[in-house]
Amino acid sequence: MILDTTYLLPLAGISVDVDLLRGIVEGRLPLDLSDVKVSLISLFELQAKAAKLDIPVERVVKAVEAIERAFTVVPFTIPEIIEISFSLRKALLKDYIDSVIVATAIALKEPLATEDEDIHAIARVIEKKYGIKIYSYSRLLHST
Repeated sequence: MILDTTYLLPLAGISVDVDLLRGIVEGRLPLDLSDVKVSLISLFELQAKAAKLDIPVERVVKAVEAIERAFTVVPFTIPEIIEISFSLRKALLKDYIDSVIVATAIALKEPLATEDEDIHAIARVIEKKYGIKIYSYSRLLHST
């Protein structure tokens, strides 16, 4: 499963409404940490948000190192991901970083977990066209 950046933010001390990683560790979600993958662009996005919120750099470095140790980090420079992300950006999503994260899930044929409203608004189109599932924390929680 590909995780959107939102779920990584608590690792850097950035508060979010749902803590998916904690849900996995506590056994509330039907996932295993070993199944989690993230796009490299999510590490950039985490750093950018942390810098904007003035999170101490040491905390951000530790978060990035923990993510790199714990999860498969998928480069966004893979040609198929680039091609799909351009297509998504052109037709469905205005945010290019979101396009890359969705494209990563599509290229790897992995489900995507996200709280992003823009992605959920087009989830049925993506699921039908590309054959991947898009989940929110709530949907994952109720799928057990």
